[in-house]
Amino acid sequence: MPFTYERTIRMADTDAAGIMFFANYLALCHEAYETSLAAAGINMKEFFGGSDLIVPISQSSADYLRPLQCGEQVSISVEPKAISENSFTIDYTITRLTPPSKIAARAQTTHVCTSRSQRGRAPIPSNLADWIAQD
Repeated sequence: MPFTYERTIRMADTDAAGIMFFANYLALCHEAYETSLAAAGINMKEFFGGSDLIVPISQSSADYLRPLQCGEQVSISVEPKAISENSFTIDYTITRLTPPSKIAARAQTTHVCTSRSQRGRAPIPSNLADWIAQD
């Protein structure tokens, strides 16, 4: 079962036309990703800079289906899937909860576990592997 994160679209998320700025859809997805990791008990300070492991995004894509506006409630589902011993993808579905409730966007990010010191790929650590495998 995917992790679900809910939040309200804020004025800072929107452009001059009052519509959510396209790059902020991915920022919203990253917020949901971070919240999902924290909910799984992963130490965020250590994960994002406190160890040799870094997990950069190597690819991202998004399909924008409906505009979002300031004040609308949304849910973002987070569904990670392992690709290899050192990489994984996350599928996101952003759903507008404010009636009429409809899918507003779909996005995907691909992440590669990397060792800072070795400057190369590293295996997915056990805590992250457990998060990926959660149902």
